[in-house]
Amino acid sequence: MKIAVFPGSFDPITLGHQNIVERALSLFDKVIVAIGQNTSKKHHFSIEQRINFIDLTFNNNPKIEIATYTGLTINFCKETNANYILRGIRNSADYTYENSIAQMNKAMNNNIETIFVPTIPKLSAINSTIVRDIIINGGNVSQFIPSAIKEKLI
Repeated sequence: MKIAVFPGSFDPITLGHQNIVERALSLFDKVIVAIGQNTSKKHHFSIEQRINFIDLTFNNNPKIEIATYTGLTINFCKETNANYILRGIRNSADYTYENSIAQMNKAMNNNIETIFVPTIPKLSAINSTIVRDIIINGGNVSQFIPSAIKEKLI
């Protein structure tokens, strides 16, 4: 079984995240959308809210699992029998950063491959940090988030 972990904070999930997962479904038997928990990082939405947003976005698709984890993504992959880490790439800066992490992960566990999926052009400027900032400052984020969660955020 081909299992991929798509790690992130998903604070909140965006159209970019949704697009990457949906495109990956044809490549993998299961995609685990894995919310990394970092106690030193301040999140706007609770872990429960983020799980709910992801659940609503993917409408109980049987090929998508939602999980939370702490520690190294590579260890979470081992725990869940995932042999792939899925990462969306928006630009060359993302590639440089993600490639360094992929190389370190490969050095720690040669059995896990990182798969980069380029963001489609119309979604390449969207990221959770900017979307979260717009929400905090009372702006309209409807064009940046999945339609299933618009009523929760607008």
